[in-house]
Amino acid sequence: MQHLWQLWAAVALICLILELTAGDFFIICFAIGAVPAAIVAAIGAGTYYQIVVFAVVTLVSLFYVRPFAKRYLHKGEDKRISNADALLGRQGRVVEPIQAGGFGRVQIDGDIWKAVTKSDTDIPEGANVVVVDRASTIITVEKM
Repeated sequence: MQHLWQLWAAVALICLILELTAGDFFIICFAIGAVPAAIVAAIGAGTYYQIVVFAVVTLVSLFYVRPFAKRYLHKGEDKRISNADALLGRQGRVVEPIQAGGFGRVQIDGDIWKAVTKSDTDIPEGANVVVVDRASTIITVEKM
């Protein structure tokens, strides 16, 4: 147990290496917690105190260091919308007629989506449409 500080140092080093592959500043918090635990172990404190120091410092860094790092080190990255929200404003082609008050199908980039329209008129097959809204996996379209 005299050289337990080396184990904590190895944990810190491994966490730093793993953080390089992830890049979301989560694993680095464990590395930050392992460094004071290694110092406490080198001083000669018991295993219980080492674990408590590791846990406390890791939790503090999760709540304070990680948000700070994400805010300042990921500044300037574009905020990409993903999934169904990325469909808003996209154009597509009707592959199954959309009945007023009913459903049809629209193809956008090779994917086919269930679609409705707010207008009182039907949208025929082959018409070009634009996505104006969505509710779950059903998109609302307007004729272009």
